[in-house]
Amino acid sequence: MAEEKKRTRRANGESAIYLGKDERWHARVPMGYKDDGTPYRRHLTRPTRKELVDEVRRLEKQRDEGSARQPGKPWTVAKWLEHWVQNIAKPVVSENTYDGYEVAVRVHLVPGIGRHRIDRLEPEHLESLYRRMQSAGSKAGTAHQAHRTARTALGEAVRRGHAAKNAAALAKPPRMEEDENEVEPYSVDEVQSLLLEVNKRRNSARWMLALALGLRQGETLGLRWSDVDLGNEYLKLRRNRLRPKYEHGCGEAAPCGRKAGYCPARVQVRRETKNTKSRAGRRAVPLPGPLVVMLRSHREAQARERAAAGNLWSESEYVFTKPLGGPLSPNTDYHDWKRLLEDAGVRDGRLHDARHTAGTVLMLLGVPDRVIDQIMGWEPGGAARMRARYLHVTDPMLKEAARKIERAIWGAPENLAVDKDQDNEA
Repeated sequence: MAEEKKRTRRANGESAIYLGKDERWHARVPMGYKDDGTPYRRHLTRPTRKELVDEVRRLEKQRDEGSARQPGKPWTVAKWLEHWVQNIAKPVVSENTYDGYEVAVRVHLVPGIGRHRIDRLEPEHLESLYRRMQSAGSKAGTAHQAHRTARTALGEAVRRGHAAKNAAALAKPPRMEEDENEVEPYSVDEVQSLLLEVNKRRNSARWMLALALGLRQGETLGLRWSDVDLGNEYLKLRRNRLRPKYEHGCGEAAPCGRKAGYCPARVQVRRETKNTKSRAGRRAVPLPGPLVVMLRSHREAQARERAAAGNLWSESEYVFTKPLGGPLSPNTDYHDWKRLLEDAGVRDGRLHDARHTAGTVLMLLGVPDRVIDQIMGWEPGGAARMRARYLHVTDPMLKEAARKIERAIWGAPENLAVDKDQDNEA
């Protein structure tokens, strides 16, 4: 026994295993260094040497793989998510992505699983949260957003050694039921009805850019005259309009009592536009002749508005502005779309459905896939998936396919008629 109790000198990085005075086996496992540079060792104790050796080997494996818990008090899920979204995610992701993360963390994840220790969080905890969210009325898509946020945040925790596994990567989110009737592109007749109503309205070209070319809302509202070449009949898409975000400007001495967006002294804290992040999004799009005419007319009308407004005009380079200049708000633009549908007598639909319409029309016209990808701004790697999502097979396309099958198998329609006459004579 005296032999076993004796400690021996070990090389740096090796674990020390010894029998203590309490007749239990102990180990000191080197795990790296603390923030101040001093060595960090984990102390383990077990009643038998075999149990201790097994635990030491498990811990050493975690250390070597980078998945062992780091020194210090373990994070709770709430503390980690709040730290991650503000200090890790916010500086490197877009404003819109950050907004999605922040809402998922604040509204769903922190209240739902925040009290768990991050190194003890299990997939079942997340799956239970998703079920509770849906029972409370949340859609499956909302639960998916919370799931994606948790998976990203916990993945970073694993990379930094705060947890050994990513519980969200193992959890199963609720099934997304695809509704085949959710998106129905507008027919040519409906587009023509919209065109008749559009010609009566201010900023008429804005809607035709969506219906004819499938431009996204942010791309259209972020468009500047320097991006438009009417002489060569094309435009360049380089930036997106962002949804405004405000903070109070009234101060604590005289609070207005309203939401920040309605504060009389509100201060905008988000930039107006951001550059398109993907190479496919930064693209040149050809302009059909009628759209060139509409944009020329729109530029002349804008010049008249500027002259009539005088000093009240808010100067900007945006193609589509408010009546007194300045960029259009995405929220105002959305409500203008709803009024346009109502006034044109066209069924209600999302503004994004206009993009589905444009993609489907391009397919109907036989435009090559590569050109469709360029106009719609789809990345080469995911273009096939996006075409499957946006390009819809319409009834006229199915009927044309049936006619082609008829001609291929039964021959020309006149031959088919002759065969029928012969059968009747027999």
